[in-house]
Amino acid sequence: MPTATVRHVGITPRQEAPGGVRPVTVVSRQLETDEATGLHTHTWGQFTYALDGVLRVSAANSSWIVPPLRAIWIAAGTMHGVTVLESARMRLLCVDMARAPFAQDLEVVEVSPLLRESIEALGQMGVGDTSPRSRLLSELILDELPRSAIRPIRVPLPSDKRLKTLCEGLLDAPGSPQTLEDWARQVGASERTLARLFERELGLSFGQWRQQVRLAHAAPLIARGVPLSQVAEQLGYASQSAFSAMFKKTFGSTPTAFFHKR
Repeated sequence: MPTATVRHVGITPRQEAPGGVRPVTVVSRQLETDEATGLHTHTWGQFTYALDGVLRVSAANSSWIVPPLRAIWIAAGTMHGVTVLESARMRLLCVDMARAPFAQDLEVVEVSPLLRESIEALGQMGVGDTSPRSRLLSELILDELPRSAIRPIRVPLPSDKRLKTLCEGLLDAPGSPQTLEDWARQVGASERTLARLFERELGLSFGQWRQQVRLAHAAPLIARGVPLSQVAEQLGYASQSAFSAMFKKTFGSTPTAFFHKR
């Protein structure tokens, strides 16, 4: 199937790493759809989110969907890559690991209004600012981050090349109606082999994994205000009610409550 051409870009901040009187620095980037960073690591922790647009972060054999008002924490030394699913105004918080706000290497959280405005205020001051105001904003951000609600939208990824081809195809086209038998012919493996690989590598059936992908990709559509009926249709659900029921079963709340809660 045709796939979009990914343009690799560098978004790693070119600055002194955070530390000492500057435990947090903020870097702003404007990235367009299908731009990507490639796999890389940092010596500092990074808290990444977009004021608008949608990101997909690949790390720890998983794909993490990050819509607006969600953000992902990536600990120092964690290999990761970022792909822009929808043009985004990115904010990168570089955090001294001595002040790491989370115990886990990866967390997807909700960005509160206070956290969002604090990040914007610190970003406007420049990375070299060490004034009392910048230090106060840094401390406020570090205090607010661990209070953020955890909102995981994670899709596990395999290592087997055949299964990886299938999974990447569905990530690019989550509404695809192709069956496991269809995919088996495309990737050069039997349907039985693929079913066994899904259970062994991902702990899920093909249907369960595809469901997670579709629910994850609902994020940017709902965040933009696309009607749920259209979201359900684009992602291959028979009806809006079927989509909403599956979403609530998975995330514990309706799509509207999950993505629009403040």
